Amino acid sequence: MKKRKRSRAVTIVIQRDGTTKTRSYRIPVWYLRLGSWTLGAVAIGLLLITALYGPLVGAAARVPGMERELGRLRAENTRVRELSAALDSAESRYAQVRHMMGGEIVRDPVTKASQLPVAPPIRARLASMVDPPSGLTIPRHWPLDEPGYITRGQVKASGRVEAHPGIDIAVSIGSLVRASGGASVLQAGQDPEYGLFVLLEHPEEYQTMYGHLSRILVTAGATVAPGQVVGLSGNSGRSTAPHLHFEIRQRGTSLDPLTMVREGR
Repeated sequence: MKKRKRSRAVTIVIQRDGTTKTRSYRIPVWYLRLGSWTLGAVAIGLLLITALYGPLVGAAARVPGMERELGRLRAENTRVRELSAALDSAESRYAQVRHMMGGEIVRDPVTKASQLPVAPPIRARLASMVDPPSGLTIPRHWPLDEPGYITRGQVKASGRVEAHPGIDIAVSIGSLVRASGGASVLQAGQDPEYGLFVLLEHPEEYQTMYGHLSRILVTAGATVAPGQVVGLSGNSGRSTAPHLHFEIRQRGTSLDPLTMVREGR
């Protein structure tokens, strides 16, 4: 009779301190090998998972921070656009004020290098831009060759607010001031408030006032055609900067020039 071959195994004996009793555990070798292979497979699987999904987990963890950074960059871009718009507006206003003051920071190199006086530029107007020089008309035309910059409109007196019967148009000193319509020169002279001024009388009891001039080019009693030059703009009288005070009246009541004159705006 053949003896059955006993499988190889590992015996583990456990004895508690202070006792003589022991407990034995017999574990087959193949079971230990299977356990080690299982642990190895699990370890390899964990390594593969870490290698494959680790970057994805890290990227997912960085998403909230990236969203916060993106929000910050968008806010900064919005602020940059606002600052750019403010800078463009400031440069535009600076150019208007610079033109209004009639001065250049850097002199024209042609004027600077020339030994002879250089004539100032002359602006010509087409005949179609003004009414024929005949007859008297109500004021309808812009009194300047350029739009200028309206720094103050018509204001009615109320409480402590001082009345301002016309509009102030910021232009450089020496700009041509033209009659807003055919008229006769009612007055031309100097006043503490208006400085050098010209007052024209039009049909239908209209009057136009041109104040703070630097020079008067008409005399009282003369007749002027629409668009004819009556003076040069300036900074005379009660004025803080070069501009033209333009006023329209009818029967002694001041009207808003912007309601009658559509040119130049």
